[in-house]
Amino acid sequence: MTAAPLPLPVAAPGTVARRWSTRRLARRPVAVVAWVTLVLYAVAVLLGPLLLPGDPLAQSSDQLLPLGSPGHLLGTDDLGRDQLLRVLHGGRPLLLVTVAGTLLAAVVGVAAGMVAGYYGGITDGVVMRAMDVVLAFPLVLVALLMVAMLGGGVANTTFAIALSQAPYFARLVRNLTLRERAMDYVRAARALGFGGPTVLVREILPNLRGALLVQTTSTLAVAAGLASALSYLGLGLAAATPDWGYMVKVGQEFVFGNPELVLVPGLLITGFAVACNFAGDDLRDAYALGASR
Repeated sequence: MTAAPLPLPVAAPGTVARRWSTRRLARRPVAVVAWVTLVLYAVAVLLGPLLLPGDPLAQSSDQLLPLGSPGHLLGTDDLGRDQLLRVLHGGRPLLLVTVAGTLLAAVVGVAAGMVAGYYGGITDGVVMRAMDVVLAFPLVLVALLMVAMLGGGVANTTFAIALSQAPYFARLVRNLTLRERAMDYVRAARALGFGGPTVLVREILPNLRGALLVQTTSTLAVAAGLASALSYLGLGLAAATPDWGYMVKVGQEFVFGNPELVLVPGLLITGFAVACNFAGDDLRDAYALGASR
């Protein structure tokens, strides 16, 4: 389960409106569903606990109520905790580490890839061999080793995701930087006396934004699955935190009598990952369309 680099042509200026035109999206109903789904996830996670306040850890005698029970739309678990509250509150920590880990991976990977691709030589060799060491291990194993050494929690889970995903950003950005540094605009910047950091940040980086946006969106899907897997194994967020991965673990004991305890959080995780993948595909096609015009 990896977010493979997605090299793209750089879009020509002035194509943003064409990329996101209503006419174009109308021909891509799957993309529309994906973007709407991601918006709904964001609204539910950010505003859900405010619109439906309550304690997701509060226990009651109403144990293992089914879906649609009065006062408990999604039922309750074996301890009488309201599943709807747990779903709404559980999305926050999971998506927090997913987004934060992906962004941290992007920052580290972009910096490493640009330096390696621009300066080349020994710098390129050292940086990319370090990335290859991480890539030599399975994705989940890298995250497990880091969390096992540092412990669980939001911060450590975020770092584990970032460490496992940064090499994919680095590889992509290095290849794109190698292409860009041979362009005339980079040669012109050098001729004007601009140093390497200035050329990288002001000239090359803006031309990588399309590929980076696509890679970031696709990595969100991988990061969500990884964060959920760590929580399921008891190595992610704190056990008291009702995140979706942990909810699947707790509910599997009752999967035959109350399958919704597993299906609801499981489908939420899957839905987010699938929506991110389709959104990434739409972004890739949009930037490729812009570059071809």
